[in-house]
Amino acid sequence: MLYSFTNDYSEGCHPNILRRLTETNLQQQPGYGNDEATLESVAAIRALCQNPAVDVHLVAGGTLANLIVLSAFLKSYESVIAAETGHINNHEAGAIEATGHKIETVPTPDGKLSPVLIQPLLNKFPEYHTVKPRIVYISNSTEIGTIYTKQELTDLSTFCRQNNLLLFMDGARLGMALSTGSNDMTLPDIARLTDIFYLGATKCGGLIGEAIVLANPALQKDFKYYIKQRGALMAKGRLFGAQFAELLRDNLMFELGRHANQLAQQLATTLQDLGYTFLTPAQTNQIFPILPDALILELNKKYGFFVWRKMPDGMSAVRLITSWATPQEQVEQFLQEVKELMASLK
Repeated sequence: MLYSFTNDYSEGCHPNILRRLTETNLQQQPGYGNDEATLESVAAIRALCQNPAVDVHLVAGGTLANLIVLSAFLKSYESVIAAETGHINNHEAGAIEATGHKIETVPTPDGKLSPVLIQPLLNKFPEYHTVKPRIVYISNSTEIGTIYTKQELTDLSTFCRQNNLLLFMDGARLGMALSTGSNDMTLPDIARLTDIFYLGATKCGGLIGEAIVLANPALQKDFKYYIKQRGALMAKGRLFGAQFAELLRDNLMFELGRHANQLAQQLATTLQDLGYTFLTPAQTNQIFPILPDALILELNKKYGFFVWRKMPDGMSAVRLITSWATPQEQVEQFLQEVKELMASLK
C-alpha cells in the first residue's frame, strides 16, 4: 500500500509533544491531573473559551468521553437524541446502551440535527410509558464531514434550553471544524451555546486524549467521581496534559486542522473537476466522493480508504480522510493515479 486515507489517527503525534514528553520525563509531578502540564492545558482551554468558569477534564478517547458524559447526566429513564449517523449510534459497540440508556435517532441527510428534526421525539404519549429525552448529542464536524453554522447551533441551543434539554457536542474533530474556510463559529461561541463539549487531540496531532469541557455550571459538581468510576482518571494524567499544552500553544491544533482540511479540499476540487459528485458537501478533512466501483477496486490495491455506501449504477461513495501529517505529494500521487486509471478503464 502506498498510502492510507482510512483515518486521521494513523500517525503518532506532532514532534512538539514528543519533545515535551522527553524533556519532562524525569521530572516528578503530582498525579490525577494535578501536574503542571494539565493545569497549563486547563488554563489554555479556559482562555480560548473566554470563560474562566468552564470545567475541564482530560480523558483518553472519544468513546470514553461520550460514555462518561452520557452516563453522568442521564437518569435511568432518560434518553439521548442523535443523528442516525452519529458516532454513539454506529461506532461504539453499544457503549451507551450498555449503561441502560436509549439512543433515539433521527434520519438526516447531512449528519446535522435541527429543532424541526428533534421536535417529533418530544411529542410522546402517554407520559411515564416512554423514555424521556434529556440530551441532544451532535458532532462537529459530523461523521460525514459537515459542520454546523453559528446560526444552526444558536437555533439548536435555544430550542434545547426552551425544552429542558442538554446540548452535548462531540468535538473529536473540532480542530478541523473550526479551521475550515466555511466555518463562522469560534470556541467561545461553542462554550456559550452548548452545555458540554469536548476538544479532541487524538485526531488532530495528539497521541491520545480528549478535553471534556463542562460549560454549564450546574453540571460541574462531582463530575470527577464519574470519571474515576469509569476508570478514566489516570494516575499519569501528565501524558494528556503535555499533549494539550503543546497543541494549544500558539494555536498549533488549529493549524494542524487547517492543513488536513486544505489537503482534503485539494482532493475534492480535483475529483469534482474530473466530473465526480459527492455524498455530502466537502467541508473538512473527511470527504465522500462517489466513484465507479471499477475505479475503487483498482485504487484499493494501492490506497487505503473506506467504501462508505453502495450507490446505484455501479457506483459507491467512499470516505477519504486526510490528517495533520498527510504529505502534499501523497495527495498529488493519488490524484494522478485516479486520472491514469480513468483513462485505462474507459
